[in-house]
Amino acid sequence: MSALNYRHLYYFWVVAKEGGMARAAQRLDIAIQTISSQVRELEKSLGHQLLKPEGRGLRLTEAGEAAYARAEEIFEIGQRIPREVADAAAGPAIRLSIGLSDGLSKLAAHSLLDPVLQTPGLRLLCHEGEFEHLMAELALHRLDLVLAGQGAPVNANLRLSSQWLASSPVCWYGAHQWVSPETCAQFPTCLQTLPVLLPTRDAPVRAALDRWFDDHDLVPQVVGEFEDSALMSVFAARGLGVFPISVLGAEDLSLMPGLALLGQSEVKEDIYAIYSHRTRHHPLVQQVLEGGGLAQGL
Repeated sequence: MSALNYRHLYYFWVVAKEGGMARAAQRLDIAIQTISSQVRELEKSLGHQLLKPEGRGLRLTEAGEAAYARAEEIFEIGQRIPREVADAAAGPAIRLSIGLSDGLSKLAAHSLLDPVLQTPGLRLLCHEGEFEHLMAELALHRLDLVLAGQGAPVNANLRLSSQWLASSPVCWYGAHQWVSPETCAQFPTCLQTLPVLLPTRDAPVRAALDRWFDDHDLVPQVVGEFEDSALMSVFAARGLGVFPISVLGAEDLSLMPGLALLGQSEVKEDIYAIYSHRTRHHPLVQQVLEGGGLAQGL
């Protein structure tokens, strides 16, 4: 078989995508005869018919389906080349792959990561998932760092370590329709009459909140539970209810206009950085660990 002519393949790919020679010619701004002859050359070199007439258009034969599937892969990759070349020419990138445990305040995690987000050439990959799954990914070196509301599990096979980063008091916020001088003065009793949003029971801070409710003999009117604190803040800003968030995470609430402080509880959210022995030496992981404890006075 002669070497594949990729120009012929490209013309065939466009014809297949457009459903006919005329539309392909219009898209490519070349004569129909040119496209037709080049597609025939491709069929000749492959030894199989790729297109056959159907009504006023064309449809792929079984051989054409196989050729089209590979052409789609080839030209999709080709379309990525200019962007990837431009990225490479822009300078070396430093990659950081982070796992965020379900239930962890994402706004608080963003605050703790803020120093490394300013790194020139940073390519950040964020993954969210269940704690056990993230531990397995970290042990397999598919992640550089995991932020969670608990420390690394005691398991010698995983060879993981953790460092406490922050313990931040939990405040309550809500839309102005729920937050007034009267409700603020009645905090936390007002949580029995206001609609309340909470993190799901998977979140370590949820157990602390439930104990706090019991300690104050509160039975909150729970109208929603969320795994993602950022999503919870969006619903709260739209008036669904009031919600808890750590002081550390509240720093990002300026991005969510319409929220006001209702009150501060005695509950605290702890955040840990978990890493493997290999990723401990990643420069950005070291930077996150060195910043640990800066939030303890909040």
